Amino acid sequence: MKRRTVLKGLLAATAWPVMAQADARSPVIGVLVPGNVDPSGLLNIFKEAMRGLGYVEGQNFRIEFRAGDGEPGSLSHLANDLVQRKVDVIVAWLTPAVRAAKQATGDIPIVIAGAGDPVATGLVASLGRPGGNITGMAAVTPELASKNIELLRELLPAAKKLAAMCNETDSFTKVFLEQVTVAATREKFDLDVVMTNVRDYETAFRRIHDGGADAAIIQPSLPTQSVARLALEAHMPAICPLENFTRAGGLLGYAGRSNDQFRLAADYVDKILKGSKPADLPIQLPTQFDLSINLKTAHALGLTVPPSMLARANDVVE
Repeated sequence: MKRRTVLKGLLAATAWPVMAQADARSPVIGVLVPGNVDPSGLLNIFKEAMRGLGYVEGQNFRIEFRAGDGEPGSLSHLANDLVQRKVDVIVAWLTPAVRAAKQATGDIPIVIAGAGDPVATGLVASLGRPGGNITGMAAVTPELASKNIELLRELLPAAKKLAAMCNETDSFTKVFLEQVTVAATREKFDLDVVMTNVRDYETAFRRIHDGGADAAIIQPSLPTQSVARLALEAHMPAICPLENFTRAGGLLGYAGRSNDQFRLAADYVDKILKGSKPADLPIQLPTQFDLSINLKTAHALGLTVPPSMLARANDVVE
């Protein structure tokens, strides 16, 4: 399903004080997301963080919001549209959106509001000195997929076959799959890798189900909310290193806090509007991670979540 929503603000009557006196307009922030997950909550967090820094939407800044349908082509079109509108900064969430923004412009600053390892995917030169026009916060560390599979093993000690549902159009897939393969081997899972895209994920999930997988790990850039629903309907445990996965019905998720990523994005935007260059702003890694468990889904699957795991959970859906 396509989501191409444009949230239009009003131009301020006076110039934003941190901008050059010759520039009589308020800054415009483009926000680009793949559209595979409802971003409204994260967008609100970004606005609140901007407000805390003195930016009031509709008064001294405005947002041009674009949500793709998950396909690289749609994201490229939307990124080019933001460039043509001469936005001052682009905030991009997840690797496909960041890549689309990078391909669209080498001049407009791009702030990562959470994406796969940007060094491994070639988006930046290094975390400390990203170079170019990109900075922000990575969404993952090398341990993230590994930790999800470790938790799955704790919950399913007798499971044998794990399916990895991967996005064939995401440049982070290679890194994601490497992490999953190492963790699956360590936790003694037979791994079944299924490549798909945002349009054919239902067929891919049927392949996973028909292949006899005991559980599945889902790459975050796929339509995770829809896949969580399919997994529940198929009575299959599914995990994903994405914060909101369990809220959509997924069994388990261990991930960096998306809220932190969007709050930090506002800090980066503020620094850039005040004259900092993205190349000089180090990319940060997440330091806060949350374990989410959908207890209702666990009960529907006939699973008993160990009390020790529940005690470690930051979010329990009941």
